[in-house]
Amino acid sequence: MSVNQQAHTGPPYGQPQPGYQGYQQPAYGGQPLPGVPQSQYGAYNGPMPGYQQPVPPQGYFPSLGFPSKGSPVSLNSDTSSLAPNFIGSLRAPPTSGAPPPASGASLPSGHLAYGQFGHGDVQNGIPASAAPMQRPPASQSFLPGSAPTPVSQTATFQQYGPPPASVQQLSNHMAGMTIGSTTASAPSPAGLGYGPPTSVPPVSGSFSATGSGLYTPYTASQGPSPTSVSQGLPLAQPLFPGQLMSTQRLPTQVPGFAPPPSSAGIGPSSYPPSTGAPRPPTMPGPPLPGQTVAGPPTSQPNHVSSPPPPSTMSGPHPGPPMSGLHGPPPPTHPPQPGYQMQQNGSFGQVRGPQPNYGGAYPGTPNYGSQPGPPPPPKRLDPDSIPSPIQVIEDDRSNRGSEPFVTGVRGQVPPLVTTNFLVKDQGNASPRYIRCTSYNIPCTSDMAKQSQVPLAAVIKPLATLPPEETLPYLVDHGESGPVRCNRCKAYMCPFMQFIEGGRRFQCCFCSCVTEVPPHYFQHLDHTGKRVDFYDRPELSLGSYEFLATVDYCKNNKFPSPPAFIFMIDVSYNAVKSGLVRLICEELKSLLDYLPREGNMEESAIRVGFVTYNKVLHFYNVKSSLAQPQMMVVSDVADMFVPLLDGFLVNVNESRTVIASLLDQIPEMFADTRETETVFAPVIQAGLEALKAAECAGKLFIFHTSLPIAEAPGKLKNRDDKKLINTDKEKTLFQPQTSFYNNLAKDCVAQGCCVDLFLFPNQYLDVATLGVVTYQTGGSIYKYAYFQLETDQDRFLNDLRRDVQKEVGFDAVMRVRTSTGIRATDFFGAFYMSNTTDVEMAGLDCDKTITVEFKHDDKLSEDSGALLQCALLYTSCAGQRRLRIHNLSLNCCIQLADLYRNCETDTLINYLAKYAYRGVLNSPVKTVRDALINQCAQILACYRKNCASPSSAGQLILPECMKLLPVYLNCVLKSDVLQPGPEVTTDDRAYIRQLVTSMDVAETNVFFYPRLLPLAKADVNSDSLPAAIRNSEERLSKGDIYLLENGLNIFVWVGVNVQQGLIQNLFGVSSFSQISSALSTLPVLENPFSKKVRSIVDMLQVQRSRYMKLIIVKQEDKLEMLFKHFLVEDKSLSGGASYVDFLCHMHKEIRQLLS
Repeated sequence: MSVNQQAHTGPPYGQPQPGYQGYQQPAYGGQPLPGVPQSQYGAYNGPMPGYQQPVPPQGYFPSLGFPSKGSPVSLNSDTSSLAPNFIGSLRAPPTSGAPPPASGASLPSGHLAYGQFGHGDVQNGIPASAAPMQRPPASQSFLPGSAPTPVSQTATFQQYGPPPASVQQLSNHMAGMTIGSTTASAPSPAGLGYGPPTSVPPVSGSFSATGSGLYTPYTASQGPSPTSVSQGLPLAQPLFPGQLMSTQRLPTQVPGFAPPPSSAGIGPSSYPPSTGAPRPPTMPGPPLPGQTVAGPPTSQPNHVSSPPPPSTMSGPHPGPPMSGLHGPPPPTHPPQPGYQMQQNGSFGQVRGPQPNYGGAYPGTPNYGSQPGPPPPPKRLDPDSIPSPIQVIEDDRSNRGSEPFVTGVRGQVPPLVTTNFLVKDQGNASPRYIRCTSYNIPCTSDMAKQSQVPLAAVIKPLATLPPEETLPYLVDHGESGPVRCNRCKAYMCPFMQFIEGGRRFQCCFCSCVTEVPPHYFQHLDHTGKRVDFYDRPELSLGSYEFLATVDYCKNNKFPSPPAFIFMIDVSYNAVKSGLVRLICEELKSLLDYLPREGNMEESAIRVGFVTYNKVLHFYNVKSSLAQPQMMVVSDVADMFVPLLDGFLVNVNESRTVIASLLDQIPEMFADTRETETVFAPVIQAGLEALKAAECAGKLFIFHTSLPIAEAPGKLKNRDDKKLINTDKEKTLFQPQTSFYNNLAKDCVAQGCCVDLFLFPNQYLDVATLGVVTYQTGGSIYKYAYFQLETDQDRFLNDLRRDVQKEVGFDAVMRVRTSTGIRATDFFGAFYMSNTTDVEMAGLDCDKTITVEFKHDDKLSEDSGALLQCALLYTSCAGQRRLRIHNLSLNCCIQLADLYRNCETDTLINYLAKYAYRGVLNSPVKTVRDALINQCAQILACYRKNCASPSSAGQLILPECMKLLPVYLNCVLKSDVLQPGPEVTTDDRAYIRQLVTSMDVAETNVFFYPRLLPLAKADVNSDSLPAAIRNSEERLSKGDIYLLENGLNIFVWVGVNVQQGLIQNLFGVSSFSQISSALSTLPVLENPFSKKVRSIVDMLQVQRSRYMKLIIVKQEDKLEMLFKHFLVEDKSLSGGASYVDFLCHMHKEIRQLLS
């Protein structure tokens, strides 16, 4: 069992439970279902008194509607959000005649998990009725052609959402259900607006007729049952969302429903794998018996049916384009009798069928026009599919209170969104290393079969919270750290001491090495050294060694690093006020250069250069009364005109530096020079560091495309016409190899380049960023920089960039135990061989992502080990080794792999893999490969780990139930699917940014955080509960804050109370709010203070200062804001979450058939 799971108790599903016989329900409105005996209960036309709410069972969170981690979740289409296959803590059936409580799906009465849209009261979770009822079980009826599963099931109880305003607008929980009898027979619920749904009780327990909800008993090795979403169940009557019905096969077909073409991106997949041939929309025709109709999947479960073909992809190689994404397939079978098929495009927002669903999946037909009067659009209820917010909340409540102790091998850490404390007891903290899976397959065949990439996202210099201890620095004197003779792994807690402590056996390569005499220590009765707890390298997962001279370049200790500030003084930079701003800021900022622990002052020396078409160097030697300027106009052969006086100590030269910074803006105030050079600027910095024999960092402030005659000169090659063509990849590639060679020279010297860009037009970030990227530097971009709105953001970024911890001249190597090895690396670095990751600079925000492949078998007993060793120079010039160790479990059962995956880390890896892929492959190929790989991951789970159930059910592994929603966010991102307003430079910038992001940053970048501000408790420090990223969650009467790590949007609804507007913006009406504000006004009232403190709290959590944008509802900026509501359909053609889930289900079914 995984450490996070409770053992399942109670009888396994699949055996009839005593006391649950024969409850069948009448359809809504009281008409009995054909062929079903009348139930002892009357028609459900109102809440029934007298049903007691059962206590929520263990492991179930009422606000969720989905069981917590460790329990399976299964969603049946148009039925409950908890399928009968939920194996939770089962209790003995009640002895009274009341229907049994459903295991795991009850809410405390009166608990409204979801306030209704439109009342300014949006919360999350699955809506629950205020007077919920339990459902009696129903015994299954069977569909023709389905394998009968003769099992009576315990009923599940479903909470339901806001009833639609009329039955015509049904938003059934599961989209796969089809309506069998004519819609006219269901009375339209008068008077039910979007108010709390107290008046419609649920109908009891419906199961898919094909037995889709059944689970066979799980053995311990099989893992938590999955989330499942079943599709294609027939419905006797239109139901209110979330109502359950016992399904019956009904022979009638509703007039006017056209069976949808099955392959349009998403939706019912009742056709065989599509071949890509386009086909006209079909007219309704009688379906063949024996064929099931699948609707879109919803949610948390995890299976797929029919055995999948053996997977051929051994890694996420861009595969052949998926057939399901081209034209829809030919209708090989007519639709089945008794169902009408779902309209494919209509599972989106309540707005009805979405015409042209499909920019994302080209070739999809437009479903706007249909034969006959269009039926009411039905769709998957978004509340019934896995909610990121819910998963995050559950993890916080389950795992936020206890410290995460790293002593146990293969523990999955809490999510990145959970605040938790780490206690290092032998494995590195998840702040330093996170893995895609903590239980890896023993064989390469298993790994290929599952397609789950085995990767670690490593952040070697991560900042720790104040409550946690920094890695200890261990000094072994002149002999240096103790290492294995053969593989050179460093001493760590997993090394085995033998022969009374005289030798040790390496845990990576099994080689036996003599213990050096000075390091010898006796062993206790357990075989541990008696100094085990006194030595960090024997008892902790992370620590540092002081490196000896053998670890230094040219066998001599390094000098402290230098910072060189290089300022563009061309016309644009001066006119915008940028040059003056930088010079003013540097006067005070130079006092905050990074310094070692308890040092009085920083050891870092500084130098200054200004440039346009030529370069100006400044001598700021402390003995001078005034700084001296030297101009180098021969940019083709760059040299540094002075050595002494260029790099100086800040304190010694303080007055000369201050004088220089005062003079620079004046000297260039009247410049008319508009052209700039770029490569010679980097060359100048590099030469200066070479002459000083030290490593360092260049801070370059640059405004325009370098078109002046000089090495590295660029031309404007921006061409939007290349988008969606095979040549699109050239937009991401540098236009000349000059910068790659320059980067190589910089890395060799330890010259890291940080780039601050202020473009007013195309600048070619793809080329200018090459040196920054390969030296481990950072790029910051401020398009159309304006002093009043962008000054705060730029200055905050600059301060943090200058002050943050950074290691220079760094080399990182990842060693693994026998059986796996590091094969691929992603991030901002340079590699001259296949094993060493070289970075001129590595700061506390950068990550390196490493992928592992098998080169032998692993054993379950010994597990797998990784050791990341980073050799670097500290900001005081000290050469150090930072070591991080991590032990993982190994498994022979696929279920164990799927039970120990980390979806956030998986998405981080997949995004980086895809973002690198666009350099060499068409974007469409990259997108298709991503979808295909994720479909294979989920299909393998369905085939090998989930209990048999109908193909109409989408079943997702519990810990991967968010994979579809997050993957869709990656597919819709600006790099892979740009909207018309996204520039080529934006895409290149985002591509480079994401490549070195950590897991917490990619999490919020791809699925932004959306907070309702009116709900904020002004008397507490906590944030309001987040809501899902969808427009339908927004209320016109509320104010929301959305953050994605780069921007913070404050969205103001048109109906917000005037008092709130006054308190937050200091104006009296909505129309007076200015969209130009870049900061919230400082007002003395509790609401203003609370909102500003929330903004400050978010800014502190992110590595970049986020730009604040005020968005008024129905204003032009709202389009930009809606781009970040990632669960909705995007303007650039990206699918909504609901549609994409259906599409993924179809892909999985194709793989399995």
